Amino acid sequence: MSTESWLGRTLELEVGAVAHGGHCVSRVDGRVVFVRHGLPGEQVLAHITEDKGGSFCRADAVEVLKPSPERVEPPCPLAAPGECGGCDWQHAKPSYQLELKAAIVAEQLKRLAGIEREVVVEALEGGPLDWRSRVRLVAGKDGRAGFRAHHSHQVIALDDCPIAVPGELDEVLARKWRPGSELEVTSDGEGRTHVRELATVKGKVRARQLSGGVAMQHAAGRDWRLDAHGFWQVHPAAAGTLAAVVAEWAEAPLGGRAWDLYAGVGLFASVLAEQVGPEGSVLAIESGRRAVADGQENLADLPQVHWHASRVEHALADATKPVDVVVLDPPRKGAGKAVVESIVEGAPDRIVYVACDPAALARDIAIFAEHGYGLSDLRAFDAFPMTQHVECVALLQ
Repeated sequence: MSTESWLGRTLELEVGAVAHGGHCVSRVDGRVVFVRHGLPGEQVLAHITEDKGGSFCRADAVEVLKPSPERVEPPCPLAAPGECGGCDWQHAKPSYQLELKAAIVAEQLKRLAGIEREVVVEALEGGPLDWRSRVRLVAGKDGRAGFRAHHSHQVIALDDCPIAVPGELDEVLARKWRPGSELEVTSDGEGRTHVRELATVKGKVRARQLSGGVAMQHAAGRDWRLDAHGFWQVHPAAAGTLAAVVAEWAEAPLGGRAWDLYAGVGLFASVLAEQVGPEGSVLAIESGRRAVADGQENLADLPQVHWHASRVEHALADATKPVDVVVLDPPRKGAGKAVVESIVEGAPDRIVYVACDPAALARDIAIFAEHGYGLSDLRAFDAFPMTQHVECVALLQ
């Protein structure tokens, strides 16, 4: 295997299988090449964009010599090598994107958890465009707002974004900003736009709310008031869809005990509370204090929900055990060994795991398996069309 840096070289290669991370895997002279902007089976010219001298390097497919029948013209001209890094699969038919994501989930389950399972990724209502209700932009040196290029600090200025909710970015893109400022934009469930500017002044980040601030959302049969820039599902159909799956799989017994871990503002806690009823209890653990305050306000009519503002691994040490059902929706890195073992100590009958990263999910499933909990069911949803990301819900028993 050559140790000479390939940075800047252009190679002709055949694009291999899809891999976790928004790229496909090819092999040249004994080295792995992670190729973006290509599709499996294509023959391309790939420009090496990163090479640290190890067993792999990264490349962009800059010319397609033999296209896949699944290739389409990207709806956004910035979804191209060297341009915006926000989307990974605009050059693939939407139906094929679902197949690519299903292959990734299946591969992660097999490689990291030893589970062979056929996976189907389900599209959400609304189509592959006009769905992104939360966007974070940055102002470039010229003051125009945009997204960063892939693996780069370069800012690609925008005129529009076809995956954003229509009209959501009009106010932000129409003016100039302090270079380096970050802009958080949210379109809520009533079509209102909320904009916050984050600027670093003398080493300190200062937030300035320019419009809105309190969002209204609707899911699981309830109206929700929450911090417009706090956690809520990005796809307008995702919160309701995930809550419905949790309700179906949790089966919390009347009068029983349930935990909602990484609870946010209590979307899943509300579902569990309805199942256990007034005589049961739901422990909702969330580290974000603003989210806890919003959750307490939104679920004030459900006194069986008890909030704990803390990190999950700390709060579970003192949680009342045993527990009947556990629902968890951890951040992208997953729950990890300590949290998984704390859940197992509660001896739940059922665990419903909501995950935004299939690799983290598979790693945690493997840890649960060491304690006798097997994967009973799995559903996957295309909650982030045109990107590499996929949302999964797993039932462990």
